[in-house]
Formats: sequence, C-alpha cells, structure tokens
Amino acid sequence: MTRPIPVTGSDTTTDIRPGIKRRRLRHILRRLIDIYSPSGKEEEVLDYLQSTMKRHGLPVVQQAVDSHRFNLLVVPPDQEPRLLLVGHVDTVVAYDLEHFAHSEQDNVIMGLGAADMKGGCAAMIEAFLALWESGIRQAPVALALLVGEEEEGDGAKRLIKDLHVPWALIGEPTNLTPCLSHYGYLELQIVTRGRRMHASLANRGLHPVEAMLQMLLKISQYIRGHRPDIVYNIREVESSPTGFAVPERCEAWLDFHLPPLAPIGDITLDIEEIITAEQQSNPAFDGIFRFATVHAGYSLPEKGLIVETLKHTFAERSMDWNPQPFPSHSDANLLWAAGIKPILLGCGELEKAHSPDESVSLSQVDAAAEIYLDLMVALSRHCPSGSCAQGL
Repeated sequence: MTRPIPVTGSDTTTDIRPGIKRRRLRHILRRLIDIYSPSGKEEEVLDYLQSTMKRHGLPVVQQAVDSHRFNLLVVPPDQEPRLLLVGHVDTVVAYDLEHFAHSEQDNVIMGLGAADMKGGCAAMIEAFLALWESGIRQAPVALALLVGEEEEGDGAKRLIKDLHVPWALIGEPTNLTPCLSHYGYLELQIVTRGRRMHASLANRGLHPVEAMLQMLLKISQYIRGHRPDIVYNIREVESSPTGFAVPERCEAWLDFHLPPLAPIGDITLDIEEIITAEQQSNPAFDGIFRFATVHAGYSLPEKGLIVETLKHTFAERSMDWNPQPFPSHSDANLLWAAGIKPILLGCGELEKAHSPDESVSLSQVDAAAEIYLDLMVALSRHCPSGSCAQGL
C-alpha cells in the first residue's frame, strides 16, 4: 500500500494517497508488447500511447524526429523539469513474426520488448497517470518516450536538442537495481579487400576473409591479454557474395563495452595501432577501418536531491540499495554527453533482452511504477513551485 505523503502546496499541506492501478498498468503493457515496433517502424505504438495519455488528460506533445516518427513528451505546465523519466518504445527485430506478441504464465509476461523496455515504459506511463489523477501538478518531472534506441539513437539525439534537464531516470532493465554508473561503448567497422578469382586459385592472391580473420584474432588477443574487463563482441562478419570464387571484400562490425572509468582514448589508440601495424607489416592485408561510435562511460556520486530521494524511497520499501554499473549501451550515453546525469532503474533482467524468450515479472513492473510514483510525489514536496528547495 502506498503511504500517505504530505505535499506542500503554495499555502497548504495535505495528505494524498496516489496509487497505481495495476489492471490499467497491465493492460497498457500487454498492448505495448502486442504492437510490433522495431526501430524505424514505431508509428503504431506511438499512436496508441498518444491516444491513451490524451484520453487520461496528460499534456502529451510530439517532438518530430523525422518525417514520420516522433518522440512523445509530457511536460507539466508552468514547471521547470528537474528530472526526466525516459523510456524507448522501439525493439529489436522479431525473431519470429508469428510469435512476438505477449503471453503470460505464473506472474511472468513474455513477448518481444517485455524487458527492453516496454515494461519500463508502461510503468512510467502508469506512474504519470496516477500522479495526474491525484491532482498533483507541481512535480518538476517530465516524461520522454523515445524512438530509435536500438539502432541510431535518433530519438535521444533529437530530445537533447530541445529539452535539457539536470537529471534523467531511464527505465532500462536493471532488475530494479539502481545504476549510477554506466559502461562506455565503442563500435568498430573493419573492411578488408582483395581480388575476385576462381575458388581453386584462392591461395595465390589476397584473400579478404582470411585477412579479416587474422585481424580479428589479433584484436581478440589484445583484449584477452591486456583489457580483460572489456566485453568484446564480433557482431557481424560478411563477405561479398561471389559464388564459387574468392570474394572481393569482407566487412566486420565489432562492439566493445568498457567499464565506466576505462581509458577509452587509450583503448581506441591501442586498437588503431594493432590494425595499422598489420597494414604496414603484412602485404596481404588491404583494409580500412573506422570507429563508427565512441561513447564514454561515467560514474555518478551518491549525492544530490534525486539520489537521496531515490535512496529514501528504497528504504521506505525495505529494498536493498546496492548500486551497480549498467553493462550495456543505451541512450544514457548520449544524455551524459549532453550534460544530463542519467540514473538507470527499471524492471526486468538485461539477460532476457533481445532473446527469443524475453520476459519480465509482472510484480517487478508494478514495483517499478510504484517507485517512479513515490519519487515524483517526493520531488513535488521538495519543489512545490517548480524551483527546488535543495540543489540537484
């Protein structure tokens, strides 16, 4: 049960009892999962969310991202937001278009995006609906539902052009563990080139696939021997289709997830030196490379009104406060680069994301909504007129 929380208005103090509506929350979550919304094709889920929030009176507006896609923003009137709740409505591409919709068993809901992160989005939306229905309008908190997180991050890039707040809380799947630190991320593209020839002559010339495999092995040896704390993933290796012949080129994409305070500059230079040395020493290596994405990690101290309020919320709910780093890439990297301090906290397990059996506990979705609501109500007490009494 949600405890009565005193909220200070301009001249009175009242006890209110805002609370989430679990039936509505679960209805929203089921509908979100049942609407297929891979990156770049989020229009249907956006239309559903916009109509749902408008029907319940939330002041939702569109923020155009491209000619047919947009972010959804809820910014309370006459308030300067100090905290932004952030979710992304897109998913990865479905493994099976016949079986991406939701199913339920033993308090667990399965389906594409259940953990990453339609569970978190539903919880944030329900928390805002509950806050709004309770009559609270002074909470200095906004909501942003973004597109494109699983691909280019174009929703987050558009968001930070128009809206800047000191803090953000992102509902990525953290198993309800607060993440005040975040891994960095590197995305590397390597292309090796050769000359097309008959397959029976493969040993007589430059073979781009063999050159690529040798290059990937050297990078792997560097990571294992010198940077074992980096998570290294060969995401794609593809050669040009040639039939019974040596391909003309081979392309690889690599992901590197770096601990929050890893020396990202040193690491990129080390990798560049490995590839450059191979180019110079091996006449059979003809290739190019580039870092397509470089996002630094970060680590926030446990201080400030937002963090202290969240810690108090955990204590009130008898939940352990044990912050951990978020070990993946997310929109938080882009927000951090824009000067926003992101905390990640959401329902579901990262291990379930992007998997054929993706799922989330319905109890965790409920708990996430309650935590978000408690946080917003508490901030409305600290910042009754939109100007916080304490520094953030």
